[in-house]
Amino acid sequence: MVRYPLSFLVWEGILLFSLNLGSRRQIHHLLREPAAVTHLNALAGADSEPENASHGDTLNNLLERVDYKYFAAIRTDMVRKLIRSRVTDKHRLLGTFHRIAIDGSGILSFDHKHCDHCLTKKCKDTGKVTYYHMVLEAKLVTENGLALSIDTEFIENPDANTTKQDCELKAFYRLAPRLKKAFSSLPICLLMDGLYANQAVMSICAQYRWKYIISFKEGSMPVKYEEFVSLCGSVQRENKVIWVLPDKTRQEFEFATDIEHEGYTFNVIRCVETKPTEKTSKQYVWMTNLSVTKSTCMPIANQGGRLRWNIENQGFNAQKNGGYHLEHAYSHNSNSDKCFYILLQIAHTINQLIEKGSLLSKETRKKIGSIKNIAWLLLENIRTSPISKTAFEALFTSGFQIRLDSA
Repeated sequence: MVRYPLSFLVWEGILLFSLNLGSRRQIHHLLREPAAVTHLNALAGADSEPENASHGDTLNNLLERVDYKYFAAIRTDMVRKLIRSRVTDKHRLLGTFHRIAIDGSGILSFDHKHCDHCLTKKCKDTGKVTYYHMVLEAKLVTENGLALSIDTEFIENPDANTTKQDCELKAFYRLAPRLKKAFSSLPICLLMDGLYANQAVMSICAQYRWKYIISFKEGSMPVKYEEFVSLCGSVQRENKVIWVLPDKTRQEFEFATDIEHEGYTFNVIRCVETKPTEKTSKQYVWMTNLSVTKSTCMPIANQGGRLRWNIENQGFNAQKNGGYHLEHAYSHNSNSDKCFYILLQIAHTINQLIEKGSLLSKETRKKIGSIKNIAWLLLENIRTSPISKTAFEALFTSGFQIRLDSA
């Protein structure tokens, strides 16, 4: 019987995602090379050093017994360290606010009951019931393409007999106090879709002194949307701005301020964008409690409202289709599932820092091509180039900085 240090197994879980292995059985197949084991032992930094990587089932057995919140705290501390080290200071909205995108996504789907916490939906045409799981993510997003997981709330039913299912909004109401506690003094601007255009969300933001930029759609607040349209028809020149981007894209902004809704006021920005390569224009509308003027409406829209897409593109899409296999069921145990999900977020943060950091020159990044290729090259190096614990520790005897690409 082999005993594995806790840190050894945790690093196996991180490398499972960081190296894009795809399934936990690949730990047994790809990380049992002697060279790979020396890397794992160096990373683990434990007194005992196993001679082999564990089987994937061993990792799963551990994660069934460790509260996923332990790993969630590590994930949040990683981002807190980046913020305190002023790594993200260049990417503050209006020079002040850290942009936190909030969005939900499906992560697991089954044609049978997976557990007592499954959400369900029934197809009207066939009557087929789908059992699925969702998460609500809060990610720190930046203009240079980072989408760093900062907090997670799992959307699931409390038990099999629940009469009203859990949902994205309920999950936000649970996540918000935790986010405020973890970053009590951080100037935050939340980026959210139209689902969050309601009085309860506005109340939370006012209570926690958060700013918000929310996609404003006619169906969210029909009366207030009509009020905005009416105000736009009567506004003077001082509430309209035309901006032409370097690629000749023309943006026409108009805004209205101090629209009242159930005791709270907000401002609205509309952008009509016309690209030289397209015949039709596109319209984008946001509501916000940021101060909107002729000088701020453009950055609020372009560097705020539109950056919410990062959580979908660089966030969920990258994790589903970029080698992390987010929608793969790594375990059938509820707690272990959550642990694997958080370890995936940790690995994705590490990979983003590798991809965007100065460890790799711009020329090297161009030659490698993508983060998938970086993961493949790292895997080959770990499997074929052993490193001793002494050599690993020697890398940190002198201080060095890794800077992020600000492009």
